Amino acid sequence: MLALALLSTAQAQDDAARVDYLTFAQGAIPVSIGGDATSRSNFEHAVRSTDGATGGFVYTTLVDPTIDVEFVYELPALTTFDRFAIPNVLETPSPSQTFVRRVEIMGSAQSAATGFVRLAAGELTTHADSGQVTELMVSSTQPVRWIKLALTDGIDVQNERMFLEFSEIIGNGVQEPAPLRQFGGSWRGRGVAMHLKQQGAIVSGCYDRTGDLEGTVSGAILRATGIDRDDGTSSAFVAVIGEDGLLRGVRSTNGAPFRLFDAEAIADATNLGCAEPTDPVLGCGSVIHGIRFDFDSAVIRPESMSVVDALFEGLQREGTASITIEGHTSSEGSETYNQDLSERRAAAVRNELISRGASVDSIVAVGVGELRPIASNDDESGRSLNRRVEIHCVD
Repeated sequence: MLALALLSTAQAQDDAARVDYLTFAQGAIPVSIGGDATSRSNFEHAVRSTDGATGGFVYTTLVDPTIDVEFVYELPALTTFDRFAIPNVLETPSPSQTFVRRVEIMGSAQSAATGFVRLAAGELTTHADSGQVTELMVSSTQPVRWIKLALTDGIDVQNERMFLEFSEIIGNGVQEPAPLRQFGGSWRGRGVAMHLKQQGAIVSGCYDRTGDLEGTVSGAILRATGIDRDDGTSSAFVAVIGEDGLLRGVRSTNGAPFRLFDAEAIADATNLGCAEPTDPVLGCGSVIHGIRFDFDSAVIRPESMSVVDALFEGLQREGTASITIEGHTSSEGSETYNQDLSERRAAAVRNELISRGASVDSIVAVGVGELRPIASNDDESGRSLNRRVEIHCVD
């Protein structure tokens, strides 16, 4: 198998500007684990392989390094990939730990278990420095809904039993629009209990008995934030609903790293101990993740106009004299650039509200850039939550 390590930092940055569809924040959810080391790898390892954080981690316990580990991911819509890459192929100095050597990417348009064909493969060698990227050889660009990541062998095998390490699989290409998913209902499972109401792309709800949640849906993905009424602890959520009907997501509480959760729909919310959620509305005080922009741009995507409509209607009902639209970004790029981008995005929302009839004199737009994150910028789930619009009002 062939692979090419890109030594150019500038080119790596150009490629990084594309959407990585193999992240949980883009709706790539792990649905099964296979291969020889099923009992030695878990779903947390599968999430870390697609979390947008490029640092290395151990994905098996002490095993025969020739074993094969397979992570299968479901995508929210048909996706045509033209690039796969692996960053930071770096060895941890240890005679018992080594980075994986062989990587194969397979895809299927049929199911999580059948119809897989090879999309790309590569054989890794250790990078000389951090920040480098290895490109995998792409052999097929057919559209797929499921991805299988197979990891085998190690680069520096010094013993019969080794810990195996990996960083991240990056997948760029084009994805078809995903239909708006419905998250309303009651959910209970490992790591979370929720009762949600949804109106269009807007969601309100409660979680874990005393938490109040608000969020917005972009296609297949719910992004939400919440506050515990008892102690003020904050939580952030990114969630999707899989083909099997399970609500799967990642959650960060009090700024901790994101952890995987899954929950089943339940018919009766009585035992959740949740207060009945208020009807979802947008307006003063809202934190909005559902106004999506073209990547690296202030152009609002057409599918987000319904969210702008709902915001306009909510602000009109409140009749507030002074409204501030705040734009926020994640931390990729320079602070100066992100400040400018946040200003342009806030101005784009303001202009859309004015075009619908809002008073020019009542609305101002400001950019905050990357200065006030509400989640970690270390992985894509956190970064996707930091890209947001906030609404602040004064009577």
